[in-house]
Parts: sequence; structure tokens; C-alpha cells
Amino acid sequence: MDADRTGQSAPGTLLSVRGAERTFQVGGQKIPVLKGIDMELRPNQLVMLRGRSGSGKTTLLNMLGGLDVPTKGEIVFHGHAFHKLGDEERTAIRREKIGFIFQTYALMPLLSAWENVELSLRMAGAPRGEWKARVSHCLELVGLTKRADHRPYELSGGEQQRVAIAKAIAHRPAMLLADEPTAELDSQMGAQVMAVFREIIATENVTICMTTHDPTILEVADHVYEMVDGRFKAS
Repeated sequence: MDADRTGQSAPGTLLSVRGAERTFQVGGQKIPVLKGIDMELRPNQLVMLRGRSGSGKTTLLNMLGGLDVPTKGEIVFHGHAFHKLGDEERTAIRREKIGFIFQTYALMPLLSAWENVELSLRMAGAPRGEWKARVSHCLELVGLTKRADHRPYELSGGEQQRVAIAKAIAHRPAMLLADEPTAELDSQMGAQVMAVFREIIATENVTICMTTHDPTILEVADHVYEMVDGRFKAS
């Protein structure tokens, strides 16, 4: 695929990766972490990157979100060639088009659930007149309307993760990237989070790509990429 600075993807493709490699310099040694990745994300999909710790899935997720760039290869998201853009340009795209969900929740501890979600709208530069309705909608979507005034330490792990999800979708991103979002949850809470993901895809027109090593949640995915030693395992 030949992409210019704005980038070009195949019709119906939200994000495409071609021949992506990532090598890190450790001391005087080069350590290859990703060894030639090809993948596509399409609108309204739930895609999982499955693999053991050290397989390269978090490194790949960071590159899909423009937090890092490949040593070699191409990544085109929403018409933008991430591999050719600088940090500031990628940051601007992330702020508008991408949401991130972390296994540690990444919530502000002294802010309520409502205030945490509202904060993401402030940071995205959303018009103030839209905040109340959007925060209310996002918390309702994740089933936490009645917990809106509670701070993170007053919420269960599953509830904190759902606040994090509401926060990540508040600015209406085209893509959500989630790093092991069920790793700290029991199976019941993990299933609730996956149900929320499916509801979000249906109502928010968003694509979700997440890492996991949990085999019990794979069945809800539209596509699973199995990662082994920096490559996708042939299916």
C-alpha cells in the first residue's frame, strides 16, 4: 500500500497496518518486538489481540493509537499515515478520534464518576453546552447513572472500569483501544464489560481493538489475532 501524508486505506477500512516492524535499542543490542504485522480494522468491529505477556500485543496497540511508530512499515488510520506524522500531529488525531482504556482504569481519584467523564470532554475541547447531556448519556450507556456522584474508591473494580469506558467514549472517537480491560476483573465483571463493549459498538458506531490473554471472552469478538513472538499466528 502506497500512502501519502494524508494516507489512503481500502474502502470500508478504518485502520490498516502493512509490514509493521518495531525494534528497540537496549544498550548496544537491537531487540525486535514486532516482526512484520499486517492487519485491518473495519467500522463497528470488536477485534482482539490475544497472546502471552511479551508477545508484542501492547507494543502493537500503542502503534495503532499513534503513541509509537513502527521502525519499518505503514499504519494508516482514518486517512492519516501515522508512520509519516510527527508527535504533535498524531496527538491531535488521538484527541479527536481515539479513546484509550487501561487495565488500571486511569481515573482521577478525587473526582466523581460524572466529573471524570466530564474531564475528558474538557480535554477534548468539546463545547461546554454539550457536556451535561453527553456525560449523562455515557454513564447511562455503561449502567452507572445511579453511581454518578461516587468517587473511584467508592466503586467496585468493574464499576471503575465502566467509568473508564464512559470517559473514553465521551468525545465520540472512531476507535477505542483497550489494554487488557478485563485483567483485573473476575469472570462475571469481565463478562459485563464485554457486554458494554458490544452495546457501545451498536450505539456509538465505534471500533474496539483490545488486548487479552483471557480465552473465556474470545467468543464475543468479530475477529481474533493470535500473537506469538511478535507475529500473528496463522489461523
